[in-house]
Amino acid sequence: MIPYSRQSINDDDINEVIKVLKSDLITQGPIVQKFAKTICTYTSSNYSVLTNSATSALHIACLSLGLGKGDILWTSPNSYVASANVGLLCNAEIEFVDIDPFNYNICIHALSDKLKNAEKYGKLPKIVMPVHFAGQSCDMKAIKKLSKKYGFKIIEDASHAIGGSYNDTKIGSCRFSDITVFSFHPVKIITTAEGGCATTNNTEIFENLKLFSSHGVTRDPKKMVIKTDEPWIYDQISIGLNYRMSDLNAALGLSQILKIDKFITKRHEIARNYSKQLKAIDLVLPKQEDYSLSAFHLFPIQVKNRKKVFNLLHQNNIKVNVHYRPIYTQPFWQKKGFKYGMCPNAEYYYSRAISLPMFYDLNDEMQNKVIEVLKKSCL
Repeated sequence: MIPYSRQSINDDDINEVIKVLKSDLITQGPIVQKFAKTICTYTSSNYSVLTNSATSALHIACLSLGLGKGDILWTSPNSYVASANVGLLCNAEIEFVDIDPFNYNICIHALSDKLKNAEKYGKLPKIVMPVHFAGQSCDMKAIKKLSKKYGFKIIEDASHAIGGSYNDTKIGSCRFSDITVFSFHPVKIITTAEGGCATTNNTEIFENLKLFSSHGVTRDPKKMVIKTDEPWIYDQISIGLNYRMSDLNAALGLSQILKIDKFITKRHEIARNYSKQLKAIDLVLPKQEDYSLSAFHLFPIQVKNRKKVFNLLHQNNIKVNVHYRPIYTQPFWQKKGFKYGMCPNAEYYYSRAISLPMFYDLNDEMQNKVIEVLKKSCL
């Protein structure tokens, strides 16, 4: 069976986790801090906070920027439901911006037009959350320019994109955003089994991220309300959650990130082979923008008869997937009043989309089988 994606774990990864299992601390220990610092070094960001999932990181990112009741969050419909759900968890309103029909990220023209219209009615977003779909960065410089004009904050949902770059700068540097969020789920570029991360360059945001991810509790004497010399005292100074990553997960991540550039190189080799072998077939290949070096979490194509192609691939034990049904077309969002036709580019893309197998251990034989069956299915 050839999956659409899967983790790549070797003995080095396993041994690092075993070391933690044999140590005194398996939850909140030194490995979490070491992994967090390694992410900062890799992305050229000032701070990072590790979490137990990317969804958790997105949630505390919204909380850290003060998103709440009466506020509005805009994001892409072409994403997993978590991108929008975290806004609702903050009691904010959610709106969606249509995607570019060629790169499948938030369309800059649609965003600009929507902002102009929202300004007229006093309905500007507090946060815009662009999603780096399939590992390719959105045009962050253009989004940052709009943020300066309209006054919104930016959270990059880079769940697909660690290892990728924008204008020769690693995604996660937060050069054009307030916060960037990564996912370390097993199907992503590197894995911690389950896990996520938020990077930022802002000290206040960093402190908020830490606080919200750890019950709203602090032991920092400068922040504590109760002034005491009793070393066991801690203060809860806000609401918070237990979104922390464990040393077990961080040990796996720390081992994995040492191989990230190798993983990215292999994914690009796979993508180039797909593009070369499939260019003459009646399907649409994903466009790669000059400003972006994709992490290639996914290799999405568009085909005319998606159901036929999907079924034939599955019948041949090639477990392709589809990313994504537009969030607002889900039953939950339909009940909230969202309607089909709101983002026509996203709906059209979804109607034809299939994600081909893309992972580090995909060998030539496996990829050739995918290509061979795909060619037959498109006849």
